[in-house]
Amino acid sequence: MTAPVPDIETCVERILAHAHDGLRLATPLGLGKPNVLLNAIYQRAERDPALKLTIYTALSLARPKAKSELERRFLGPFLARHFGADYPDLAWVAAQHANALPANVRICEFYLQSGAMLGVAQSQRDYASLNYTHVARDLVGVGINVVVQMIAAREENGGVRYSLASNPDVSLDLLDRMAAAGVPRPLVVGVVHPDLPFIGNEAEVGAGTFDIILDDPANRHTLFALPREPVDVAEYALGLHASALVRDGGTLQIGIGVLSDALVYALRLRQQNNVDYRAALTALGNDSAGLIARIGGVDPFARGLYGASEMVMDGFMHLARAGILKRRVYDDMAIEQALADGREVDVSHRRDGRYLRGAFYLGSKDFYAWLRGLEGEDFEGLSMTRVSDINQLYGGRETLDALQRRDARFFNTCMMATVLGAAVSDALDTGQVVSGVGGQYNFVAMAHELASGRSVLLLRSTRASGGKLNSNILWNYGHETIPRHLRDIYVTEYGSADLRGKSDEDCVIAMLAITDARFQDDLVARAKANGKLHREFAISARRRENTPERLAQALAPWRARGLFPVFPFGTDFTADEQRLLPALQRLQNVSVSKWKLAAFLLSSLWQNAASPGIQPLLMRLGLDRPRGLQERLLRRLAVRALRD
Repeated sequence: MTAPVPDIETCVERILAHAHDGLRLATPLGLGKPNVLLNAIYQRAERDPALKLTIYTALSLARPKAKSELERRFLGPFLARHFGADYPDLAWVAAQHANALPANVRICEFYLQSGAMLGVAQSQRDYASLNYTHVARDLVGVGINVVVQMIAAREENGGVRYSLASNPDVSLDLLDRMAAAGVPRPLVVGVVHPDLPFIGNEAEVGAGTFDIILDDPANRHTLFALPREPVDVAEYALGLHASALVRDGGTLQIGIGVLSDALVYALRLRQQNNVDYRAALTALGNDSAGLIARIGGVDPFARGLYGASEMVMDGFMHLARAGILKRRVYDDMAIEQALADGREVDVSHRRDGRYLRGAFYLGSKDFYAWLRGLEGEDFEGLSMTRVSDINQLYGGRETLDALQRRDARFFNTCMMATVLGAAVSDALDTGQVVSGVGGQYNFVAMAHELASGRSVLLLRSTRASGGKLNSNILWNYGHETIPRHLRDIYVTEYGSADLRGKSDEDCVIAMLAITDARFQDDLVARAKANGKLHREFAISARRRENTPERLAQALAPWRARGLFPVFPFGTDFTADEQRLLPALQRLQNVSVSKWKLAAFLLSSLWQNAASPGIQPLLMRLGLDRPRGLQERLLRRLAVRALRD
């Protein structure tokens, strides 16, 4: 029988009493963590060295931290407004960064917030490299004795319904696997958050799922919401190229980040403004007409798409609103086969039609509001379910899954790729982990198993690091996430490279065609030196134009008309903050070099006077009336950067 508890401290006492020989606690990734309860447990362990605490989780979300005084002045008011003054950061994250985790505490994660734990020794040591689908399997053997999860509740007809909401992904698989293995059932604690969007279908569970349900007002803080990011010209170009690989009537999986935002924007443009969509794609010099004809398209979506994605985020909301995410699938072989064959089927009497399935959700405040507002068929058509169902075909319903996921396009991002087709997505050649493999390998492998599936890895062709421009397309690299034998399609801002089934030489040529022109010659030389390119091969004149300047020129007419805006789906920043962002980026760019920063500082010494237009921005930074030498220098830097 589920035992409600009145407050967090009572809940902590119950948990510690259950885990008397050491607390081995599992909690979901991302939004599903009940931070207030977890912090209370962690603080007990801090005070009591005899309490052995191991936390198994992933993606411990943390608010961004300022790297300079100007960033602090910018971020402080924004974070207070966006997250609220009461947002409880996870206490262990700060301790990890300070190398100050108590000796009796371990935090074992299989996925890290991207780049957040580089150089953080305790986090790097306790990271476990796992495919997302293997997490539940591998946790069975570590002796999990407590599971804590944030849940949603809905009062209805005099009773209360409960939902795992944002994270049914691993919890249900873990409990089932532990039961099947005959190991003791963990204490399961559900922590109600009143604002967490309630999801029905597979995410809904009975009260008996939990041993404890905690509904304490102390847990009613602002939900962690991702700020919406700006999208630049190169990212829009990449999104346009990628969007033409999507086939009407197909299936879509996308990740998170600006490349996914650019893809979603392009898909929406394809649907709502097809003339400009086609013209912009042509202006970029699209050389993939044959590939598009075989697997994609450029027409608006008549049948629509079905979403089957590890992560459900803002992009799916925008696609649903645009009338693109509308193909429904049914857990019935006869119906699915008839639909796949193009036959008419009467499904008006069914309630199991799904337009979107996912394993966990995370996004913006607008996205959470959209989820909370879903009703009727829109509510019934969304299913959050187990990661073992979403991320792979295995489990006894492979034939049905393959029918439902026809013409699947699995879009994921990577950091780097080799010209021979291997992808680097989760770690550096030093062994330092940037994020984690998550479900990327699962989706790449599934694309090869589905008759009409394709894996599409997205990456910017270049990156700036330490004041130097580097190519993200390399000859080789000391770490691989996706091996070259699983190579499929890569997309950069310069186009698409179809590598599936191709020879090494053909792969090299295809990857050179989507490489920035400034790095092509070195790659050609290395390929020829290693016998992978014919000695007479030469880059075409067309591909010598793979430059940022050409991209900007190509999309300039549409940007002048308001298409491809900096914030395609709105922004959480005020107008003044939007004006400050480029200036802060400018300062960040010069700060990578002491000499550049010194020269910038010297040139700013004669630029103290602020025009009327700049004055409100200085007020936003608290530098309109500087006091002391530091504030006067900061003001001069800000004025110079704003003028630039």
